[in-house]
Amino acid sequence: MIKPINAPTPLSPPGAGDRPEPEDAHVADIMRRNIHALTDLRRRFEARRSPSERVADGITRFTGSMLFVYIHAILVSAWILINLDVVPGVRPFDPFPFVMLAMAASVEAIFLSTFVLISQNRMSRLAEQRAELDLQVNLLAEHEITRLIELVDGVAEHLGVHRPHGDRINELKKDVAPEAVLRAIEQVEDAVNAASTVNASESEAIGEREKSEEARG
Repeated sequence: MIKPINAPTPLSPPGAGDRPEPEDAHVADIMRRNIHALTDLRRRFEARRSPSERVADGITRFTGSMLFVYIHAILVSAWILINLDVVPGVRPFDPFPFVMLAMAASVEAIFLSTFVLISQNRMSRLAEQRAELDLQVNLLAEHEITRLIELVDGVAEHLGVHRPHGDRINELKKDVAPEAVLRAIEQVEDAVNAASTVNASESEAIGEREKSEEARG
């Protein structure tokens, strides 16, 4: 019996096994690590839910589905048809204008809105944690960029490289104080509110003056 001849295995170029991993793989590892960290944060947040919050989340999830819409459409349609005496053999129990149906819908709306608010409050706490995380990451990035600018500026000064806009570079080398930014925002908002108040009072004064002139005329 003649044995088939195996095709030769292609030789890899020399040094192929020693090549460093591409940069995309490193970026993918960083993204994967960040995704796992956020997933773990959400999983821990979900695990800390109380039994009442779990019930509220389940009801909110169900009421936000199309199955809930279909069930209500069938029940309301059947209720109306029965009480319009359209279905033979079934005696109407809530004739027009369907007072019992309106009362049941109102009570259901009260409870459903409460469950939705409970779920929204819990999600707002998660959103606050994520916003706090974003703020801390942004502050850390700002600090690192400031140190990088300071390092590059020191290298340029050591090498005698001409640095245009030296004052701006010195300003960029300073860390930004979050409390100073908040104070500046508050001052701008206060100035805008004061200006709008003044404009509103001036508009009222002009309107009263015009009314008085029309009354005199």
